[in-house]
Amino acid sequence: MRWARDGAAWPHAERSVFIEAGGLRWHVQRFPGPPAARHRVLLLHGTGASTHSWRELAPRLAGHAEVIAPDLPGHGFSGMPAAQTFSLPGMAAAIGALLRVLAVRPTAVVGHSAGAAIGARMCLSGLVSPQALIGINGAWLPFGGPASRLFSPAARLLASSGAAPWLFARLARDPALARRLLAGTGSRIDELGEQAYARLLRSPDHVAAALSMMARWQLEGLLEALPALRPRLLLLAGSADLTVPCAQSERAARAVPGARLERLAGLGHLAHEEQPQPIADRILAFLDAAD
Repeated sequence: MRWARDGAAWPHAERSVFIEAGGLRWHVQRFPGPPAARHRVLLLHGTGASTHSWRELAPRLAGHAEVIAPDLPGHGFSGMPAAQTFSLPGMAAAIGALLRVLAVRPTAVVGHSAGAAIGARMCLSGLVSPQALIGINGAWLPFGGPASRLFSPAARLLASSGAAPWLFARLARDPALARRLLAGTGSRIDELGEQAYARLLRSPDHVAAALSMMARWQLEGLLEALPALRPRLLLLAGSADLTVPCAQSERAARAVPGARLERLAGLGHLAHEEQPQPIADRILAFLDAAD
């Protein structure tokens, strides 16, 4: 993605800054919040998304808190890192380096899908010490069944092929591809969101980053480590999520003492894009309780 070409039309472009940290050039969106804000909220999007995923949720949270939302390494407008960064510990460490440069200590971390796992790993590794961790359709477990033995090797093969991301990006010139992929999440989102996802899919670098992340994503052991989490944990799970089954959040809730599980009736994987105001209300109420 090129900011000179694509940035002007990007959601909340006026909030975007570029930061050098950990050997990467990061795209970060910052919402200052009110002067008396008690919370700093770090938003971590999932695999294949970008800051645009928070286009409606971030300003709603920013009415009450400072908000920081980066593009993950290789995603959106952030730079492409070394291959090992795409692992769960690598992503956590990279974002930790970004926060040190920003001199930001979040009091809350909100992660969507893989972003929830990154947030948890950061907490468990001492990279952040928030009061609250909120997972929206969090991806807490590895893929199950026979497909799990093929998924990562296949993604690794595609990621290592220089031609595969370019071919996919070329196919994505057809808007129908983005619509089919979004339909597979169980969510129906607005036109601005569809356009942003379609633009991302037409970027070979973005596609390569998503494939690399899937290829190196090892979640074995995360569920067993979750009981050691120190922040209060809120799990929001869409009942119509076709990407990450609601059962993953249910298992995580059972694993963590005091965790709170809230089911989102009729919402899919992109629940925060479908109904941002109810999601914001739940998050802010949880933060007030954490205080």
